[in-house]
Amino acid sequence: QVQLVESGGGLVQPGGSLRLSCAASGSIFSIYASRWYRQAPGKQRELVAAITSGGSTNYADSVKGRFTISRDNAKNTVYLQMNSPKPEDTAVYYCNAQGLFRSYWGQGTQVTVSS
Repeated sequence: QVQLVESGGGLVQPGGSLRLSCAASGSIFSIYASRWYRQAPGKQRELVAAITSGGSTNYADSVKGRFTISRDNAKNTVYLQMNSPKPEDTAVYYCNAQGLFRSYWGQGTQVTVSS
């Protein structure tokens, strides 16, 4: 089992910055990819960014150049640095970890981009 706890959400102004954290515990040796998803009201959950155990990353077109996913293996934590957020980035952000046999989810953290 893997437990994921997100933090860092909140209210941010357009053009500001915010960093989300996802701390993992449990059978973390089984994780080979970590991802951030988001879900806005009335919309489907969508992939925002992903990072593999080898450090390869990929991003949704809507956040390329503004968001950065990274990981600190010593802290078992994955981050999502959100720069120049826009109102359309407002959503609940979920951390996801892909293990050998199943996927794990955090509880989500609300991000609201508004002036």
